[in-house]
Amino acid sequence: MPRLVLDDLYRIAVPSDPRLRPDGGAVAYTLTTADRDSDQNQAEIWLAAPGSEPRRLASGSAARWSPDGRLLAFLRPVDGHAQIHLLPMDGGEPRPLTSASLGAGAPVWSPDGSRIAYSAPYGDLDPHAPVVADTLEYKADGTGLLRGLTTQLFVVDVATGDAVQVTEGGFHAGEPSWSPDGLRLAFAASMAADRDLVVESAVYAVDATGPVPGKPERLTGPDLICTGAWWLAAPDRDRLMVAGLREAIGHARLYTLGPDALEEVETGLDRNVMTGAPGYPGAVPALLGDDLLFCARDQGRTHLYRLPSGPTAGKAGKIVGNDFTVSGVSVAAGRVAWVASSPLSAGDVYLDGEPLTHHALPDVDLFTLRPRTFTAPDGTPIEGFVLRDETRTTPGPLLLDVHGGPHNAWSPAFDGAHLYHQRLAADGWTVLLVNPRASDGYGEDFFTATIGAWGLADEQDFLAAVDDLVAEGVADPDRLAVAGYSYGGYMACWLSTRTGRFKAAIPGGCVSDLASMAGTSDAGSLIKAYECRGDLQAQSPIAQVARVTTPTLLLHGDSDDRCPVGQAEQWFAALREQGVPVRLVRYPGASHLFILNGRPSHRYDFNERIITWLEQWVTGSPS
Repeated sequence: MPRLVLDDLYRIAVPSDPRLRPDGGAVAYTLTTADRDSDQNQAEIWLAAPGSEPRRLASGSAARWSPDGRLLAFLRPVDGHAQIHLLPMDGGEPRPLTSASLGAGAPVWSPDGSRIAYSAPYGDLDPHAPVVADTLEYKADGTGLLRGLTTQLFVVDVATGDAVQVTEGGFHAGEPSWSPDGLRLAFAASMAADRDLVVESAVYAVDATGPVPGKPERLTGPDLICTGAWWLAAPDRDRLMVAGLREAIGHARLYTLGPDALEEVETGLDRNVMTGAPGYPGAVPALLGDDLLFCARDQGRTHLYRLPSGPTAGKAGKIVGNDFTVSGVSVAAGRVAWVASSPLSAGDVYLDGEPLTHHALPDVDLFTLRPRTFTAPDGTPIEGFVLRDETRTTPGPLLLDVHGGPHNAWSPAFDGAHLYHQRLAADGWTVLLVNPRASDGYGEDFFTATIGAWGLADEQDFLAAVDDLVAEGVADPDRLAVAGYSYGGYMACWLSTRTGRFKAAIPGGCVSDLASMAGTSDAGSLIKAYECRGDLQAQSPIAQVARVTTPTLLLHGDSDDRCPVGQAEQWFAALREQGVPVRLVRYPGASHLFILNGRPSHRYDFNERIITWLEQWVTGSPS
């Protein structure tokens, strides 16, 4: 079979957000593909059931079953804004339910099925009005300038379409969850006056029945940074499950909130709980009978765990492990559905462990990542993955690619965003993916090991792995390159100040100057205070840019508010003034996560330019 080519970007289908029908007999899910003609990512709702081929239901995303399974609520754009639609499952066309002026968020059904809660932007949006900021919370990556908009909660009546606002104020309400009696909504939010300067968030509950917004009641104290809350119904009781952190940088944990106290769920794991976010797979916790299901990251992979009740409580075991990475879970009628990627697939839907879909490219032969353990100079074991054509026996070119975060991790699952990995392996390259200190899945001490020491604490983790592959005769020491995105872009800049051994560097969405980023990023002040606290200059590549001689390709979204494009501009200007071969590519309208969910043409170009730069400066003749 042929190897993957970049045009396969337009054939890769990625399932997400599985939702079991209440009777447990079928799974609705979102399937996302890249459309070449429109240059857009297209989302569709599909239905998969045992014994039948998956079928398309409608264009849209975020499908949610009504409690009786007769209606499927989902999101579909109307005049450029997502609106909730209802699809009758006994036949008929979808009908719009909401007409929110700035769009609606994912639907959340009330227990009796008569209402749907959702979050939505709220405020008067005038794109021509002056932007007035009194706090640092005036922009957000992927949204841009907020112009006073906040995210509030609304409830819409399913029968009439009448919507009421249930929260108001200068805060952003998180995703809502209904109380079992249908009277209140729980959500996480930061309401501190200085929330732009501190990491703070609590769980609140608000009345969902009134005709006017209610006053949220705070349910958790200041000793926990809450990231989500969900009412989970059990056979003999109801639980309010809370995800949160004890410190701003550390593992997320699960807690149950009762009438008297907040109690941590003892899982027996020194691992980070993953509730799911773009680029960070996982799923909201759920109950299977009286047992708790949740996702946590282990050695880069995001696994699904089951925590039994009773005598074995506190000892979670894996339901989905090995080289699968779970990115969505749903429970109904005693059954469990999930979406998981694997070394050969960007994702498939499973029901009780049996695959319901087969979205892997059937006619492409993929290289698979092999796990490796390297040893840093201080004796710390460092895990990584190696992608290469193992039939090749002579040393070849090597690309060290660094993940973002820094609290993310490479996994051995097929990666539909970094298609250049597969193309390089087909051309005789070795691709080295290292999970250095600060990576997720190796315990909390490892997770926090670079606080205040970016570059300083983890530099040798990368170089030791490269040294090992050179010593083994896998990598040619004269044909080495380094790349990375976000924190990986930072490290691509950093390493090119520390050594001249790399013949090419490709920082994407990079950070070059932590001091300027602290004042320009939407999270800059918090990164400065909690992540890079201490000497910012000592951790900034720009302080040592005079040492750089490596030909550098900078790839950056023009609308990146997390790592603003000025970070790439600073690096570009400095290298250009020094006479170092350098190229800056800016993607119009692209946010920080454009390599995951941006325009297909931008994602294609991103992959293609990396390959071309490496061919020019590492394996070919510079032009």
